[in-house]
Amino acid sequence: MAVLFVNKERVDIAAGVPGDTPLLWILRDSLGLTGTKYGCGMALCGACTVYVEGQPVRSCQTPLSSLKTGADITTIEGLKTKEGLAVQAAWEKLDVPQCGYCQSGQVMAAAALLAKTKKPTDADIDAAMQGNVCRCATYVRIRAAIKEAAKSLG
Repeated sequence: MAVLFVNKERVDIAAGVPGDTPLLWILRDSLGLTGTKYGCGMALCGACTVYVEGQPVRSCQTPLSSLKTGADITTIEGLKTKEGLAVQAAWEKLDVPQCGYCQSGQVMAAAALLAKTKKPTDADIDAAMQGNVCRCATYVRIRAAIKEAAKSLG
């Protein structure tokens, strides 16, 4: 049986769950945490981004077997950092989402950026957000919201 901590709560994964099961399916199907989205299934779009041990990863391509016992997983539902809250507030203030499908992955990536880089440049934002696809093409608003969140964090 695998043991994970998802959003600070202990989760015991049944021994019968295959090791190649993607973390995304454990989160969505087993735990009911549907904020993390399935986008492409190939780690190319970013909709499935979560944190494993504080680092953004694509959960659609993260097999259960790759996670260490007791791994700390954070999903959009558990993102309570000051950076995460600032990004979410900026997203609302600047009306970033259209369809909203990519937003949880975008927010997770942006919050991770701001946790490392307090005043990101356009190049920093481009690097951090690379591979996070927005089919509605709200990239200008996404960049503005990241800058707004950085400004609000002071």
